[in-house]
Amino acid sequence: MPRNRSAIAALQKLEADREALDVKQRELEVQAARELGQIILGSGLESFSKKGLRKVAEELGKLGEDAAIDKLTGRGSTRASNAAPGTQ
Repeated sequence: MPRNRSAIAALQKLEADREALDVKQRELEVQAARELGQIILGSGLESFSKKGLRKVAEELGKLGEDAAIDKLTGRGSTRASNAAPGTQ
């Protein structure tokens, strides 16, 4: 029977650990949202609708950071292909 008790205790501990991790995850999600909000405020993005901001964020996320910056700033392969010969 000691094995059953230890298995039960292990399951109870696992459940408690999961609950603690869930609480920690929610706290970190709130903190991350606050940090992102501070970045967005004053950038002009706060004037976007919620739906529009979500769409922009999803599309930028698909591109990845470097590709998104290149696309938005006009830098990258497009600009290099338009450069004068010998200046690339």
